[in-house]
Amino acid sequence: MYAVLETGSKQYRVSAGDTLEVELLPVEAGQAVTFDRVLLINNDGKLAVGSPIVAGATVVADVVEHIRGVKTIAFKMKRRKGFRKTIGHRQELTVVKIKEIKA
Repeated sequence: MYAVLETGSKQYRVSAGDTLEVELLPVEAGQAVTFDRVLLINNDGKLAVGSPIVAGATVVADVVEHIRGVKTIAFKMKRRKGFRKTIGHRQELTVVKIKEIKA
């Protein structure tokens, strides 16, 4: 059994026991979080596709920790002008472990 859920404007395919890095959630580590925006559920070949979400379906997960992602570098330069600018960014992420999928 797996589901496709949406959080942080991104879609993830999850099943029970998966560990996932999503956008920062306002939940403390060790607590449970429920994802309501479930777009698709596959239960042993029975497909339930929402328009846009499946009614009554939720995914329950535990928050493991809050981390920061890898650093990405944005470098700007203008030729022959001596202009160089480097900007770094690290995204705040939440690590969640999927407990169950309720259809």
